[in-house]
Amino acid sequence: MISVQNVAKRYRTAPGAWVGRGPLADEAANDYWALRDISFDIAAGEVFGLVGPNGAGKSTLLQILAGILEPTHGRVLVRGRVSALLELGAGFNLEFTGRENVRLSAELHGLSRSQIDQAIPPIEAFAEIGRFFDRPVREYSTGMYVRLAFASAIYQHPETLIVDEALAVGDARFANKCIRRLEELKASGTTILFVSHDLGIVKRLCDRAALLWEGRLLRIGSPSEIAIDYSQRVQSTLPHPTLAPAAPYSSVRLLSASLSLPGGSPQTSFQSTDTIVLTATVSLSSPGLPWQFGLLIRNRQGIEVAGTNTSIEAVELPSQPSSLQLTFTFPCRLTRGDYTLTLATQSLNGAPFDWRDDWLEFTITDRRDLAGTLRLDGTFEWKLL
Repeated sequence: MISVQNVAKRYRTAPGAWVGRGPLADEAANDYWALRDISFDIAAGEVFGLVGPNGAGKSTLLQILAGILEPTHGRVLVRGRVSALLELGAGFNLEFTGRENVRLSAELHGLSRSQIDQAIPPIEAFAEIGRFFDRPVREYSTGMYVRLAFASAIYQHPETLIVDEALAVGDARFANKCIRRLEELKASGTTILFVSHDLGIVKRLCDRAALLWEGRLLRIGSPSEIAIDYSQRVQSTLPHPTLAPAAPYSSVRLLSASLSLPGGSPQTSFQSTDTIVLTATVSLSSPGLPWQFGLLIRNRQGIEVAGTNTSIEAVELPSQPSSLQLTFTFPCRLTRGDYTLTLATQSLNGAPFDWRDDWLEFTITDRRDLAGTLRLDGTFEWKLL
C-alpha cells in the first residue's frame, strides 16, 4: 500500500540564479517547486501508472517514495519491502562484480542468506549477461546495466515495486520479457507504481493511472482515460495545458465506428487474408473548420503497428457542419493475434478534436504460426545446383 499525502518539493536556488518559468517558479524567493500538493493512494496489489511529460515531476516523486529525497511538505507511507528501479545502475558499486552488487543490494533489502542464494540463479538467468555477471560493473554497457538492475529489483521478493522508465533501454525482446515478468508480479499481488511514456504498456499493465503535469496532479482515472487526456495535451497548441482543457470534442466528434468485411455486418474477428472495412460516423458542428481523420493499429503489447490519416492519403474532407460516414478499406496483412484500433479527428496541424484511444478491439486468426506482426506475402523457390 502507498499513500501520498499533500506532498510538495521545493528546490532553493542561489540568489539571482535562473529558476525557470511557469506555475512552479517563485522568482522572488529563488524557489522552484518540483511538486505541489500531490495526494493519492494505491491499494495493496494494485498496479498504478504515472504519466506525464519530461519535467512534470515524476522522477522527483518516485525518489521521495523510495526514500532518496525528503519532501518539503507532506508525507508518504509505503508498507512492506520496497524495491525501486529508478536511475539505471543507481546504487551499484562500479568496482564490484554484478554478482557482488546483487548480493549487496539483496542484503540491504533485508533478505536472508538463504533467500539471496535462492535468488541469485534466476537473477543471473534473467539478466542474460553471461560471463559479465562476474565482471566489474564498470565494464558494463548501458544495456547490461538495465538487465542487471531490472533482474535484481524484481527477484528480491518486493511487496512494493517502484519502476521508472526501466523498459526504455534495451531491445524489444528483453522489454517484452520484462513486461511478462511484471504481469507475473501483478498476478502474485505485488503493488507496483509504474512510470512510462509508453501509453500502450501503461494501459496493458495498470489498473489505474494518474496524469502529472508541471508538478501538479491533474487527474486520476482509468489508463485509457489518462492516455487520451495525455495525448490530447501533448498535441494541443494551447500555451498552458494546466490552465485550459484539451481541444473540444464538439468541433469534430466521433460518434461510432465498426469493422467488417466488404458488404458485411460489424464483426471483431478476421482472417489474415481478409479485406477489412473500417466504418466511422463523424459529426461536424463548426463551419469552415479544416480537419483530418486518422487511425492507428496497435498489437497486444501496445506497440504501434500501422497508421495513416486522410491528409497522408490526400483525401480532402468537408468543412461545413454536417454528419458524414467515413470508410477505410485495407487488406489485412497482420499475423495472428489481438489488436486495437485508435481513431482521431484533428486539425491539420495535429491538434486533436476527438481522440478515442484503443476504441475498437479485433482479433486476427491464421492457421500458420508466423513471427512478428506483419505477414510477408512472398514466395519461396528452390533448385538443385
